[in-house]
Amino acid sequence: MSKNNLVSIIVNNYNYGRFLRHAIDSAIKQKYSNVEVIVVDDGSTDESAAIIAEYGNKIIAISKENGGQASAFNAGFEASHGEIVIFLDSDDILLPTAATKVVALFEDSNVSKVHWPLWEINEVGQKKGGMFPQVTLCEGDLLEEMAKYGPNGYTSSPTSGNAWSRKFLEQVLPVPADSFKISADSYLFMLAPLFGLVRLIKEPQSFYRIHSKNNYKGNTLKEETLVSIISQYDTSCLILKSFLDSLAISADTRSWKDNSWFYKLRNAVNDIKNVIPADKTFILVDEDQWEAAGEVAGRKSIPFVEHDGTYWGPPGDDAIAIREIERQQNNGASFIVFAWPAFWLLSYYSQMDYYLHSNYTCIMRNENVIVFDLDTNASAKPERVSVSANNNFRAPNYY
Repeated sequence: MSKNNLVSIIVNNYNYGRFLRHAIDSAIKQKYSNVEVIVVDDGSTDESAAIIAEYGNKIIAISKENGGQASAFNAGFEASHGEIVIFLDSDDILLPTAATKVVALFEDSNVSKVHWPLWEINEVGQKKGGMFPQVTLCEGDLLEEMAKYGPNGYTSSPTSGNAWSRKFLEQVLPVPADSFKISADSYLFMLAPLFGLVRLIKEPQSFYRIHSKNNYKGNTLKEETLVSIISQYDTSCLILKSFLDSLAISADTRSWKDNSWFYKLRNAVNDIKNVIPADKTFILVDEDQWEAAGEVAGRKSIPFVEHDGTYWGPPGDDAIAIREIERQQNNGASFIVFAWPAFWLLSYYSQMDYYLHSNYTCIMRNENVIVFDLDTNASAKPERVSVSANNNFRAPNYY
């Protein structure tokens, strides 16, 4: 690609008028001069239309009936001309250097996608101090990962942390509008490695705004949300398999689903429903990876370790872990559930593991959860084993 390629920044918006100016201004004020800004309003009923009209010929404005994120992507791309395309959510913000940075990496014509982390900001635009995603993003030839692991074969930034080559987009668009009314970016994430290399900009080039409408903590565990997510995942598997078949690359879709985070999460939630009564409270040991927000399957959950109702990190040693179990039990917890991402804690805190097995009944153990009943009748168990805080534990202190 040329060093002076046109970059199309497509802002997709639905009822985010309170944030919209920040997104549009960030697209217009790129340091890279050869940029077109397209704003797609997906049937907003707030002040968005009036805000978009203020920009006049500084932008290409598209107004359409509400159809979801995929339909907004499709409409914006149809109106675009750039050899490089950035889809920007209207509640996010691009840094002024974003277009310049991506153009340099797209000089390699084999690149289909460039991504970067985003700084987290709050509702009023103040930096929260963290980056999203929190893990290091990968780059290179990721085709093998996609064939092996399926639609979630690698970690990607959300919508506003990506740029795409037009050559790639022309081969996969339009995004299926009915299947990707939300999370349309996931369709592009999974297909990009099939058509080229993924490149990484290590420094954040966007701000990711966390606010009341996109703070999904706790929502993922709701039954209707899990059903929707898994339905979209199944569709993604079919689409990805079709594209891999066209490239004569074999893939085992059954293994994709067996190892899918959301399939495992659904199975784990069902396990909890089957063994813990609805009126009982349980301790959830998951390192907050489930983001339960205090409830799973209608049952009250308490994070481990807990402070003021929030997850407080792993315990400092076995004695602290055991005291925390006993404290939460005294406060009404009847069960303790170890979720699969935190199974390692039972090996690491070996004295805690011994304490649990010595004093309580393990009522479920599978690849998803390990559950202990803390209300076990003491007469049915051996004399309770205590672990003193003065014992010489070998586990290092986290604090």
